[in-house]
Amino acid sequence: MSLFWRLPVDVALMFPGQGSQYPRMAASLYGVEPVFTSVIDEVFELFGDVGSLACEDWLAGNDIDHVSRAQPLLFAVDYALGRTVLSWGVKPVALIGHSAGEVVAATLAGVFTLEEAVGLVRDRVVSAVPIPSGGMLAAAASEADLLPYLEGDVAIAAVNSARQTMLAGSDAPLARVRARLEADEYIVVTVPATTPFHSPAMQPAVDEALASWTASPAAPSMPVYSGYTGQLMTAEDALSARFWTRQLTDAVYFGPALNELVAMYDVLLVEAGPGQTLTSFARRTKAVRSGASQVLPLLDGSDSIEAARARLV
Repeated sequence: MSLFWRLPVDVALMFPGQGSQYPRMAASLYGVEPVFTSVIDEVFELFGDVGSLACEDWLAGNDIDHVSRAQPLLFAVDYALGRTVLSWGVKPVALIGHSAGEVVAATLAGVFTLEEAVGLVRDRVVSAVPIPSGGMLAAAASEADLLPYLEGDVAIAAVNSARQTMLAGSDAPLARVRARLEADEYIVVTVPATTPFHSPAMQPAVDEALASWTASPAAPSMPVYSGYTGQLMTAEDALSARFWTRQLTDAVYFGPALNELVAMYDVLLVEAGPGQTLTSFARRTKAVRSGASQVLPLLDGSDSIEAARARLV
């Protein structure tokens, strides 16, 4: 029997967040894929000047790691890719996002209108820009392994799998933590970010975002697994302004949320975003290793979606 016929029938979409961006991510689809192009144009128009500047740098291949570029572009590309997959007639049984990708998942599930989602991301960018410089690290270690190393405003930023955990904090304390980890022979990698997302350093941005909150969210129309609770998003969470604004400081428990999803469904997990970061996390789950679920990055190394389209349509 061919691999194709062994694929799970159900599909779940995964949306990556900060750190998965790279120059010209998915730009080869712009002007070629009609749905992707029209959605990108719609999103950038809603972002206004923020979108125009981000789009220019995206198409020019400039560095896009700064929050003012990474966040709008990740939302635009993730959302446009998600809409493209849906346009093929794919009806996902569940959605899951990592960090900023959770806003995309929620928007596709009807929690936010597109205008509200863009406003939320734009407000996050504006409130995050004045935050002192910081960064994020990925360590081949468990959350428990890393807790003794935390100092200053350095915090657990994300738990992605049993042995892949991210840290975030301001530059100086984060550098000290990295030095101590490397001295103890942990493998540590810099995550492309210049803002200390998911650490206490972001509290002023949370306060500002909460004060300017204007969205009127709705309960999700399909299952969304939240990285901030590690489980299925409830209507109470979706409707809460504090739930969404505190995401700038709270840790992301993507690994536990993904495990909850694949415990409920045998699915083909499709990473609808740039790169294969979430694909690599999914491959470490017991469900994927056993073959009960499978994983498919939407974009291959050349940013083509043809191979994925052939498997999904």
